[in-house]
Amino acid sequence: QVQLVESGGGLVQAGESLRLSCAASGFTFSAYAMAWFRQAPGKEREFVAYISWGGGSTNYAGSVKGRFTISRDNAKKTVYLQMNSLKPEDTAVYYCAASLSASTYPNRYDYWGQGTQVTVSS
Repeated sequence: QVQLVESGGGLVQAGESLRLSCAASGFTFSAYAMAWFRQAPGKEREFVAYISWGGGSTNYAGSVKGRFTISRDNAKKTVYLQMNSLKPEDTAVYYCAASLSASTYPNRYDYWGQGTQVTVSS
């Protein structure tokens, strides 16, 4: 059974950091590009970052570039999102996703986690 399980969300103050994790199982993790998306109340789901199957290529939304870092550990079947200098506008549910082809579009992704809440207070 395919599973993506996010963890690491929580409540932090502006300027602080969080590290999200996404543990994968039930598919060939090393063959998939992995991504993070987020969705705030009343907003469309938006792209945050992706990483290629081997970790050699990454892409970030302009709103997070320079603050967030995506990484992966294929041996552990886990993808991470290090979030630094958090802002209130980063508040959202963060979702992990997997695709055979990396993309900024959510409809290209085959598997999704349940999401983890990140709340940044001012």
